Amino acid sequence: MTGKLDIDHLRQWIGRSEEATDIVTAQLVKGLRATLFQEVGEPKTGDAAPFTVHWCLAQPAFPMSMLGPDGHPTRGGFLPPVPLPRRMWAGGEIEFLQPLRVGDEATRTSRIADVQVKSGSTGTLCFVSVEHTVTSPRGAAIRERQDIVYREVTSSAPASAKAPPPPPKAQHRETHVSDPVLLFRYSALTFNGHRIHYDRDYVTKVEGYPGLIFHGPLQAALIVEMAAKLRSGKPPKKFTYRGLQPLFEGSEFSINANETADGMELWTANAEGQPTMKGTAVW
Repeated sequence: MTGKLDIDHLRQWIGRSEEATDIVTAQLVKGLRATLFQEVGEPKTGDAAPFTVHWCLAQPAFPMSMLGPDGHPTRGGFLPPVPLPRRMWAGGEIEFLQPLRVGDEATRTSRIADVQVKSGSTGTLCFVSVEHTVTSPRGAAIRERQDIVYREVTSSAPASAKAPPPPPKAQHRETHVSDPVLLFRYSALTFNGHRIHYDRDYVTKVEGYPGLIFHGPLQAALIVEMAAKLRSGKPPKKFTYRGLQPLFEGSEFSINANETADGMELWTANAEGQPTMKGTAVW
């Protein structure tokens, strides 16, 4: 698989752009609030949506014939045709400029910013960075960079890991259960067909994981909402985050925060308290 990865060819996608438009509906806001453990209410035109509602908007809708075995669209088009079979959301950075509101027509302009190849413990990794700007009728609402990682299939068992460090202590903590229905709801809200989030046979028998995988964006969304709640409803000006390890279905997980000199350190953690995603927020 590594020999087929032509980085010079893939880097020709840098600079490609696309634009998509969608409406922030009251029903979408209700569904996202319910999924983020918020009071659902009856959102009306002009009400602020959850801060990461843009991840639910204008998602590509490919016909079934154009989907690959993992549920993602076949490679090529806007994203470069990376030949490595496993794709995950690795992290990113978001700037919150102003809220999106019920009734807004939101336009997302996206651009391929970089393509890099690295070596990791699982073999060859290809990172694709995508920059997005989301605008509403009032102007720019969100600027964002998403880092997507593609990796090889590994058939050998991983080397024995060292004992994990003691879990970090949190000044602020919430706990929930990683329920399969929660994962299904977020897949539906984001029109995400990736089978690792809802197809247990696929994720365990094909990709070799012990269970359904919690979405990276859903972890990030819960972290952002907690950060805002701790600051009287004000989202951070900038939130930077990266995935550390998978979070699986069927167990308790936590959302955690510690105050710092210039903002907060935030993370999600599994039932053992080990961080699965880590981020920093500044106001």
